[in-house]
Amino acid sequence: MHSHGSITPVQIPADGVRLEGELAVPAGASAVVLFAHGSGSSRHSPRNTFVAGMLRQAGVGTLLFDLLTETEDRSYATRFDIDLLTERLLAATRWLQAQPAVRGCAIGYFGASTGAAAALKAAAALGNAVYAVVSRGGRPDLAMPLLDRVRSPTLLIVGGYDDVVIELNQQAYEQLRAEKELVIVPGATHLFEEPGTLEEVARLAADWFTRHLPAR
Repeated sequence: MHSHGSITPVQIPADGVRLEGELAVPAGASAVVLFAHGSGSSRHSPRNTFVAGMLRQAGVGTLLFDLLTETEDRSYATRFDIDLLTERLLAATRWLQAQPAVRGCAIGYFGASTGAAAALKAAAALGNAVYAVVSRGGRPDLAMPLLDRVRSPTLLIVGGYDDVVIELNQQAYEQLRAEKELVIVPGATHLFEEPGTLEEVARLAADWFTRHLPAR
């Protein structure tokens, strides 16, 4: 079994603000997944925290952090500013790559809601530097013009009852040129609150990340 890595509070500098985060790297991890949560959510999102715990059990490190400061997140306009969210994710990625504890680790992205668009835009900017992307109930359509530039294997997970978002994910899926998969979780609504559905998301995500991990 992996030692699951203690959770270390971190502060990530980005354009003059400091973003609060939590980094946890299990012993022997060869990758770290950054979580880009949706608007109005935070590093304490119980859903992302749950998925992060399952990734660590699979031996993958996790960085959960607030993409926006508290003040910014109170502004509706900022919450949907995908370019700002993308800049923050790129800043956190640069910060992470400079940490001695994770030197040489591969970087992956897990994005939820609007955070999925930011994850895909950041992946398009970084090319092969991002080994895989997973979107949960995401809005990948908000990154539509850049999707054909994403080179990272991408898994789109949507709830079966999330009609509008299913359609938007199908449109985004068509645009992706990288290895890709679209999984519809039966009986799940947008937030995957139904029993067993979040476990399914976490299992799918852990499988996708471990399957696409670069060889050490």
